Amino acid sequence: MADARLTQAIQWLHGVLGISFEVHPLAGDASFRRYFRVHAEDTTWVLMDAPPDKEDCSPFLRIRSWFQHAHLCVPALIAEDQLQGFLLLQDFGDDTWAAHLQNNMQKGDDAKPLFEDALRQLHVLQAAQPSFELPNFDVSRMQRECDLYLDWYLPKVVGCLPTEPERESFHAALLPYLQRLQALPQAAVHLDYHSRNLMIPKDGLPLGVIDFQDAVLGPITYDLASLLYDCYQDYPESLRREWSAHFFSALPTASKVYFSNFDDWHESLRLTAFQRHIKAMGIFARLAYRDGKKGFLDEIPLTKKHLQDEMAVLNLPSAVVETLQQG
Repeated sequence: MADARLTQAIQWLHGVLGISFEVHPLAGDASFRRYFRVHAEDTTWVLMDAPPDKEDCSPFLRIRSWFQHAHLCVPALIAEDQLQGFLLLQDFGDDTWAAHLQNNMQKGDDAKPLFEDALRQLHVLQAAQPSFELPNFDVSRMQRECDLYLDWYLPKVVGCLPTEPERESFHAALLPYLQRLQALPQAAVHLDYHSRNLMIPKDGLPLGVIDFQDAVLGPITYDLASLLYDCYQDYPESLRREWSAHFFSALPTASKVYFSNFDDWHESLRLTAFQRHIKAMGIFARLAYRDGKKGFLDEIPLTKKHLQDEMAVLNLPSAVVETLQQG
């Protein structure tokens, strides 16, 4: 079947590059965007195809510019056509943090430089001030995210459709915990700061940061929770606490004083991860059963393990525990 969007993109690239090139598909993400690697002579770039009727390029461009000025390592913008939904970007290569760990940890390679750079860039991000207003990651948004678990994971994966009273009980029991998250010090949040969105460029560190277009203003714990309690990784808790303490020690005093001590901070971090994992299980189910991306079902078991670990250490009400244990 002819790919009209790809034909349109190739025509655009001819006008942009003016030289011969080849285009090869790359792995996509959890959206309607597609990515292609463009080869021309000794150079490669990444083409983002964001159909304008489904995806808006402007948040990506606005946040990319802000992150670049804040000295985060984001892909350079080579060319853009927002009307058609095409962006040509710097190519960071294929070596994600996740792939690097999979390929190198068996050799005993130390991940310490990756964590150090990821946390350094995260502090830079949290200190950066955008010239525009970020969406708020507030209680109502957290509630909508948790509903994905009820709307997609339970009925589609488990085969259990919660009744309206069960939903209301779950919402009421979870609300104080979401309010605790909203009350945490606020900072700029990447929202998907994890091992598949941090790249190791061919010339080495710093890590390349991608998939940042959904940035929000939210809990200061959020991105670190995404990284340390990654849905795609299972780090030892001792390692998580080590890097959590490392990050906490470097927080600005105005943020650090909110927490009585490191244990208070780390409990907030785990509560943040708890909310994120509820959302992630719902998103993985929706991607599989609405969008036909069945591979995301493979990510559910580890995410479920993280969620169960959090339920074991957080003092959660029975209405929350009972609903989550159905999965």
